[in-house]
Amino acid sequence: MIITGSDLDGISILKQDLNHYIEMKDLGTLGYFLELEVSTTPDRYNLSQAKYASDLLSHVGLIDSKTPSTPLEPNVWLTPHDGTSLRDPTLYGTLVGSLVYLTVTHPDIAYVVHLVSQFLSAPYTTHFATVLRIRYIKGTLFHGLHFQFIPFLSYMHILMLIGLGIPPIDALQLFFDFFLVPHLFPGKVRNRLSQLVLVPKLNTEHWLK
Repeated sequence: MIITGSDLDGISILKQDLNHYIEMKDLGTLGYFLELEVSTTPDRYNLSQAKYASDLLSHVGLIDSKTPSTPLEPNVWLTPHDGTSLRDPTLYGTLVGSLVYLTVTHPDIAYVVHLVSQFLSAPYTTHFATVLRIRYIKGTLFHGLHFQFIPFLSYMHILMLIGLGIPPIDALQLFFDFFLVPHLFPGKVRNRLSQLVLVPKLNTEHWLK
């Protein structure tokens, strides 16, 4: 269970109340949870999966491979029957599943992960070669998400909108569109917005160019 907020006294009272019903152990400040590395500064939360990504690369034998500059080879169009059918799709599915979780802090690979996940039921060699471009993440290991603390005043905007007669759901949507999105996703990212699974090592030299 993660309890967070700016009211430290309120958090303390909540933990005491919960402790009356279930036995709890306070693990202190959140630093690592479900393969997510969490760090804080006075004004923001930082989420990273550097260890998760590094372990994934290591277990598939790609940690020392050349790092491509993009997660998907330019001008590549995947079709259901590219190459030769994989006799055992288990490894393919495991890798794709690991990559899905990595998109939590690496939205830059979300498109290619979505692409290769479409072939889970019957992957071919070309699909697998595309998955192996996950070595791209070696160059972005320490990238992550940064959430800046939002002043309480910003939440008053929702109440103001409701006070003007705007339904609560619509007020939340307006708040998201005009405050949260510009705040969390600046620039080009905003314009485009409208378990660690350990896998066996394998010989990937045949697939790497």
